[in-house]
Amino acid sequence: MSQSIDIPKLDALAQELATIQQTGSKRIALLGSRHVPITHQNLIEMMSYALVLTGNRLITSGATGTNLAAIRGAMRADSSLLTVILPQSLERQPRESREQLEQVMHLVENPENDNLSLAEASALCNQEIVSRCQQLICFAFHDSHTLLKTCQDAEEQRKVVTLFYFD
Repeated sequence: MSQSIDIPKLDALAQELATIQQTGSKRIALLGSRHVPITHQNLIEMMSYALVLTGNRLITSGATGTNLAAIRGAMRADSSLLTVILPQSLERQPRESREQLEQVMHLVENPENDNLSLAEASALCNQEIVSRCQQLICFAFHDSHTLLKTCQDAEEQRKVVTLFYFD
């Protein structure tokens, strides 16, 4: 009796294995919820610091919470390895994150999305971020629909996805 091999699953497994075994630097996207306790933000900041310190390029967005913690850690390690892609223009970002964002060397604004809701603009922004990365690390709640959809999209593009839940 013979079994058929599911080639797409085999390809995905080979892609994931190659990414995990890669010893050089990677393009890693780090995204997550805005609503994160300070202790979790400190852990995310340490993780992004370590990722950048080991030569990885970090891509994130500009929201408060997870993304701002990732920015702080990456900036401490090597600001030249950080890219921040905003869902809208810098002026539309929360006041508490704007000061940090103004210091980012590789900042991509999307003012053409200023007329969209933040949820719509964030979904488009996350698509762009995923298209630029090899691996996605995401911190979400079980009801974080935009982030969970981003993870699903990344998996469909055969990116390595690591999803951490806060709840």
